[in-house]
Amino acid sequence: MAQSVHHLAESYNLKDIVLPKKIKARKKAIMKKSTTTYITLLFCFLTLQAYSQNIASISGKVINKANEPNFGNVVVLSAIDTTFIKGTSFEDTTFFLTNINTPSVLLKFSALSFADTIIKVVYKGQSHIDMGTVMMRLNEKELAAVTVVSKVPLVNHTANGTIEVNVAKTMLSASSSVTEILSKSPNVIENNGQISVFGKGEALIFLNGRLITNERLSSIPVSQILKIEIIPNPSSIYDAEGKAVINIITKTRGAEGIMGVVSQQITYSDFAGINAQSFFDLSYVKDKLSVIGNYSLLFGKSREFLHTIRTRPAADEYLKSDLTTDWRRQMNNYSNYGLGVQYNFDSKNNISISYNGSSEDMGGYTKSQNTILTKTDNSFYTSNIDKDELRTNNSVTLNYNRTVDSLGSTLFLGTQYSHFNLGIDDFITENRTVNSIDGSRHLKNDMDNGISVSSSQLDLTKILRGGQKLEMGTKFSYVTTKSATNFHIAENGNDYIFDKNLSNQFQYTEKIPAAYLSYSGVINKINYGIGVRGELTDYKLNTSVGGGQALLDTYFNIFPNFQLNTVIAKTFKLRASYTSRITRPRYQALNPYVIYQDPFTTVEGNPNLIPEKVHAFEIGANYHDYDFRMGYNYTIDPINGAALRGENPNSYVLKAINLEKGHSYFASLTKTINLKWWTSVTTFNLNYTNLIDKKYDFDIIKPEPQLYIYSSNTFNVKDIVKIQLLAWYLGRKKQGIYDEFNRNSVMLGIEKDFFKNKLKIRLLANDIFKRTYAWGTYGVGKTDIYYNRTFNNAYFRFIATWNFGKIKNSNFKIKSTGQSENSRAN
Repeated sequence: MAQSVHHLAESYNLKDIVLPKKIKARKKAIMKKSTTTYITLLFCFLTLQAYSQNIASISGKVINKANEPNFGNVVVLSAIDTTFIKGTSFEDTTFFLTNINTPSVLLKFSALSFADTIIKVVYKGQSHIDMGTVMMRLNEKELAAVTVVSKVPLVNHTANGTIEVNVAKTMLSASSSVTEILSKSPNVIENNGQISVFGKGEALIFLNGRLITNERLSSIPVSQILKIEIIPNPSSIYDAEGKAVINIITKTRGAEGIMGVVSQQITYSDFAGINAQSFFDLSYVKDKLSVIGNYSLLFGKSREFLHTIRTRPAADEYLKSDLTTDWRRQMNNYSNYGLGVQYNFDSKNNISISYNGSSEDMGGYTKSQNTILTKTDNSFYTSNIDKDELRTNNSVTLNYNRTVDSLGSTLFLGTQYSHFNLGIDDFITENRTVNSIDGSRHLKNDMDNGISVSSSQLDLTKILRGGQKLEMGTKFSYVTTKSATNFHIAENGNDYIFDKNLSNQFQYTEKIPAAYLSYSGVINKINYGIGVRGELTDYKLNTSVGGGQALLDTYFNIFPNFQLNTVIAKTFKLRASYTSRITRPRYQALNPYVIYQDPFTTVEGNPNLIPEKVHAFEIGANYHDYDFRMGYNYTIDPINGAALRGENPNSYVLKAINLEKGHSYFASLTKTINLKWWTSVTTFNLNYTNLIDKKYDFDIIKPEPQLYIYSSNTFNVKDIVKIQLLAWYLGRKKQGIYDEFNRNSVMLGIEKDFFKNKLKIRLLANDIFKRTYAWGTYGVGKTDIYYNRTFNNAYFRFIATWNFGKIKNSNFKIKSTGQSENSRAN
């Protein structure tokens, strides 16, 4: 397309666009999709029979009337109903949009102090369209008003199957933490600190495209989160770790001046008590310099309660243990803080350095009671742990970003160092009555655990004309973890004696160099992506358990992947993908140090754990507001957890183990609604997992399908208040050795803005019917185990948020200050 200048006179008022008639129903054979094979054949057939051509990519530059570059955003809207498709920012003068795959779209250009400009773009024989120069004018009275009748949906399904969850300006921004946001997002399951994607498994967490630890989640200010990407089939540019990827994207600032947010939350629960959390975010932009800082403080009470019954019914070794454990945590000072500085040499080069940290000072106590009946004894044990625990996490990141050409090709160079430390100084009091004979003892538990992670990476993204993209990069990470656990025991008031059975020294080092190559493009109207990632893992483990152990190994893995997606009609898209992934054991899961729970129950790591590998296949379709997907996962050496019998006949050790293999099948259907007064996303998921093992004395139960339903609804009541109703249901799960019973949650929230949107007040009631507890049964050898774990999820929350500051237009795009990666330090 020849270079030309587009003026606002060529813009379109969306109210004047006439919607076409509904597409006729497709053949009955297409709609059935009864088997995976049939759907795959259908995908290939419809791809070959595609009847229209589409725009693959659009590029151009943006200026104002004075021929000066602008900073702002360009959004792609559907030419049919103006729904949001995708968007990006234009820095200095240029923008580049890929994977559009639609015969006609509306481009909406927005910038501070300028009128919105909307241009209709239609396919005319070339998949790549160069818009030339787009001129924006000042927002003067004589300019015709342009009205966009739609708004960004709560959830957006992209062509490659990624689920985008918008956080900003939704009730999700009323959450107190990123973990809480994830637990309320579709297809995301949060269970005792572990984040998983339904049908896939445990997810790796990224922040602005850089890997982070779970500990870093607590240091991310909720007010700075723009959206969350749930990526069930990640490409080779992401680390091969984890079965899925969740990418948290923060807001960017392009306007000069000072902006700040102050927020106060007060949470009440009749189960745990009251806690309060304060947030303070401040950003400053002046010319080429931007500074962003944040601080949050949480203090108050939290609680968790576990009821466990263990039974060995055999007469010769009969045992019944009825154990309750009550964690009453006192959050003395949970602080999170960060500071980032970015300098823009020009519109195409910037360097940034950032520091993020957290400090969690926890007190309180843990009480447990255990009644044990055996063939010969009737015993009752109590213990009280006075908690004194301090967790710190500090990270420094240095990033360099460069745009290398006018098409938007980029170079990224980053390095990061972080250190996590856990210090425990607990005092434990035990009392016992065995066959009417009383006794007691005291224990001191001192532990220091440190994990250091350093990594550097280089990424090059080359944008090619015609919509092709070549990505390549390399990365090196180095991890060291050291811990020392010391137990001293005093029986019946005697002197303290060092206990070598409970104590442990542990050291672990790991080096992983990695490289990847990824290529994506368009053939006719088929978008494809193919990539490969190679990772060399070298580790060494030393522990004092069992008189001393030393384990070391080196292994190399290649992880191929491919993705296909195509547009059959304006509202009908198909996709298919294959990915291979690896899940390495968490560092602390390898560490055999003892976490005391009661005299007969401990939590210990397993230094013999090996990584699990997954091969995942998925196909999917998007039709109007419906999204459908189904897939199969084959897992080798799946990591699971169990309570194994300890050295004492009445004792049990909770630890992670490897099973032999697993087969998993899943299907999902999602419906979205995006009206002026009502936005909604509802998803139905079905999963079937069959775990197989012959290494342990386990009774593998017969698996059954598990149902998961999620629905989030926001109602705009005459632009006065917003009401949100969110509910989810997680059905019974029978797989491996576990039979986990169903649980569900209902949340209701109301939101009101004051003083021209500067003050926002929210009221929230979470887990109204108190049904989020995790409960179920499993068997280990001759022992049957029932558990019921109650979390502090049923609460009422008041949130007040005040926005302040003064800004003006800036020519520079401010990317998020340096964020980088850690791995598996949870």
